[in-house]
Amino acid sequence: MATTALPNKLIGIIALVAAAGLGYWGYEKSGGLESQVSSALTGSQSDNVMLLYIGAAVCVVVGIFFMLRK
Repeated sequence: MATTALPNKLIGIIALVAAAGLGYWGYEKSGGLESQVSSALTGSQSDNVMLLYIGAAVCVVVGIFFMLRK
């Protein structure tokens, strides 16, 4: 039974690292010209930035799920 816990934790760690990467990438893109123009015209972030943030949130949920799973 202990052999299945390690892959679950590893998947959780990988998902959390991916979440951090996607979140940082979204943050960096939010300062770009395309995002600033989109924000000025529509009042919201560009679709690319929002998709990166949503992807990061999904990875956080998946990572926590796998980290807590036995």
